[in-house]
Amino acid sequence: MSRVVVIVGASSGIGRATARGFAERGDRLVLAARATTTLAEVRAECADVDVLTVPTDVTEPGALDALADAAIDRFGRIDVWVHTAAVMAYGRFDELPGRVFDQVVRTDLLGAAGSVRVALRHFRATGAGTVVLTGSVLGHITAPNMSAYVASKWGLQGLVRTVQQELRDSPEIRLCLVNPGSVDTPVYQQAANYLGRVGRPPPPVASPQRVARAIVNCVDRPRREVSVGRLNVVMRVGFTVLPGVYDILVGPLMRLAGLSGRTVAANDGSVFAPNPAGESVRGGHLPDLRQLVSGPAGAVSAALRRRFG
Repeated sequence: MSRVVVIVGASSGIGRATARGFAERGDRLVLAARATTTLAEVRAECADVDVLTVPTDVTEPGALDALADAAIDRFGRIDVWVHTAAVMAYGRFDELPGRVFDQVVRTDLLGAAGSVRVALRHFRATGAGTVVLTGSVLGHITAPNMSAYVASKWGLQGLVRTVQQELRDSPEIRLCLVNPGSVDTPVYQQAANYLGRVGRPPPPVASPQRVARAIVNCVDRPRREVSVGRLNVVMRVGFTVLPGVYDILVGPLMRLAGLSGRTVAANDGSVFAPNPAGESVRGGHLPDLRQLVSGPAGAVSAALRRRFG
């Protein structure tokens, strides 16, 4: 029997890949994001299943309640609630505008908390359901110039652990946290930037489809926490066991691998409003296999984009 799956943040990156993943399984979808035009594109990509799109800004009061009501009105129930919505900002903490810091936390932490609250209210009433949140390896470690995002993901880690403890009396209600490392999504280019250089995911970089598979698998085989990324465990061990060494190395490594060579003027990115033109599944940080098989010219082009983009 097909499930009813709500996906918050379905217009780009991991959320968009997740929508495709559930659609391939024949599940009915309720897709939520800020950009109406991009939601229409994702709906077309999932045309083989029944899809409802609901423009939703997770920072707006009552928006997530309205999303849940729309899902119930259309399909009669909710079986799975996935929250992938996130924004990012680059800049030293003291140079990042307070309004930008607050909005990142409002979106990435409070928005996710709102999703959990609304989903659990429905699952408590029905006695079963699965919530899947996307955290980050940055919920276990830190990186300079990303204070708002790091604070949000650390907060999300604590929230999830607490709610998991509270759900011990409801074994049919599951809360899962998927923590990716670097992922090839547009969130880095879409980020607010008060640092002067465009961000990029440091290697090794996973595809959004790989993270999406982990999310879909959590519904069939629920796990409290799933890590996606070959170096996640190494970074966590270094952060915990050798904090002094970690702090010495993380700044230079961030400048070398986490920032591109492109300069950019101070801007708010997509923190306060969506940028539909920049939304897609991939961010262009991994080679496109179709270009690689087209010949040497395609391989050179992909390599140059990875080096300078």
